[in-house]
Amino acid sequence: MSRLFLTLVLALTGAAQAQISPDTQEGAELRAFLLDTINEASSFKDRFDAEVWLLDMSGRLERFIDDPQHRLDLLRAVHQEAQAANLKPDLVLALIEVESAFDRFAVSSAGAQGLMQVMPFWKNEIGRPEDNLTDPYTNLRYGCRILQFYVEKEKGNLMHALARYNGSYGKYWYPRRVMDAWDRRWRAGNL
Repeated sequence: MSRLFLTLVLALTGAAQAQISPDTQEGAELRAFLLDTINEASSFKDRFDAEVWLLDMSGRLERFIDDPQHRLDLLRAVHQEAQAANLKPDLVLALIEVESAFDRFAVSSAGAQGLMQVMPFWKNEIGRPEDNLTDPYTNLRYGCRILQFYVEKEKGNLMHALARYNGSYGKYWYPRRVMDAWDRRWRAGNL
């Protein structure tokens, strides 16, 4: 990994402000973590796409999640589950912002849980009552597949699909909130 790239990574993750040098133990650990994160990002077309997207989104996500390692883990999982469900990862990030503000322990007044606010009855419906919806990976898998279902049902109409996801079909306050967050903070290129 080039020193310039590592400097950019450290700056975007806030590590540069904490005086972490790439030559220190912590810098070496962060470098190894980033390499593993990027190399494990199997949903990306190539390593460069992974580097660009993860660094860009990590900077955007910093206002919600302080820990750079946590950010990169979550971003890799979001990208993987979104791609597996044929969704735009940046749209999923916008939905998470609106649903839970990236709080994996969020619970709505209706009982929806986790990052994507999945209703617990789905666990029993698919015969997996032991699943933990506060686990980010589990929650992302459920949430992305549920959204995928609605996008397909609505033939790609995101406003209708998002309204169905929220249980407010026919009303557009929720889809507008997600679309606004997407446009304002998360919309990225075609990575």
